[in-house]
Amino acid sequence: MAAMKIAAFRSSSKLLCTCLPKYSLNTYLGRCAHGCLYCYAARFPSFTGPVRPRLSLLGNIEKAAKKVLDRLPVMVSDCTDPYQPLEREFKITRHCLEALAKLGFPLLIVTKSDLVARDIDIFHLTPTVVAVTVTTQRDDVAHLIEPNAPDPERRLSSLQEVVNQGIPAVARIDPIIPTLNDDEADFERLVSTLASIGVRQVTVSTLKPIRGFFSKLMGVDSELHRRLWQTYSNGGWIAGYKYLHEVKRREIVEKLRPIVLRHGLAFASCREGFPGLNTLPCDGTYYCRKQWKNEFNARILA
Repeated sequence: MAAMKIAAFRSSSKLLCTCLPKYSLNTYLGRCAHGCLYCYAARFPSFTGPVRPRLSLLGNIEKAAKKVLDRLPVMVSDCTDPYQPLEREFKITRHCLEALAKLGFPLLIVTKSDLVARDIDIFHLTPTVVAVTVTTQRDDVAHLIEPNAPDPERRLSSLQEVVNQGIPAVARIDPIIPTLNDDEADFERLVSTLASIGVRQVTVSTLKPIRGFFSKLMGVDSELHRRLWQTYSNGGWIAGYKYLHEVKRREIVEKLRPIVLRHGLAFASCREGFPGLNTLPCDGTYYCRKQWKNEFNARILA
């Protein structure tokens, strides 16, 4: 069996990804329990089938982390939610975060779960940024596209807990699904709520369906299928994802950007091809990198 490694993050859309170097760690395999309609990770064999806890991490994460020379941020996670229901039982994510924090790795947490607030004590041990995906405040829309994920109010409450404890927080409004959650008035209300919570940045990304998405959608909501099929008809496939036509993508991003900036928040779009519209990198690691740099300099000068 090959030795366990902490892998470098590699985007399949390399030409469109603007992320700075970092590592990625998925603490669970199989199809994430949230069952999101738009899940992009389902195209990868490791993230299909029943959820499987990576129990081998419990005894090997510290050893693997010690072999890594560069203390770049570690993203937990990119292909599955690190705080899905099984985490309450197995605590694999918590164990890994404790080991990484002990060794001085900055952390980027990406989740839809309010369970993230459980680990605030660990986030205080190393530079950390918490990114919570909140696609909408409408429960009906959330139930349609994220049927098993915590409802929007619970996610917003967890963001408030994180912010109250002084941990930098980012909100990902991702994906933006044309005709479903791209209404300007709804977006304005959501961004206003996020600003009042104290979130520092909003990152948006348009829906990028994988193959099989539209046939699945037909069985869930035929009217939404009709609208999206038409909207994406003149788009193109990039690295296994169906993209909106560039003109339409830019139109959506440019419509939403001023709303975010008006509320005094940093703005970024993810894998859209418009880096000039971003005020900071999309993943939010600016905040943990900045904190890590400040702490490192302080130690040098002490």
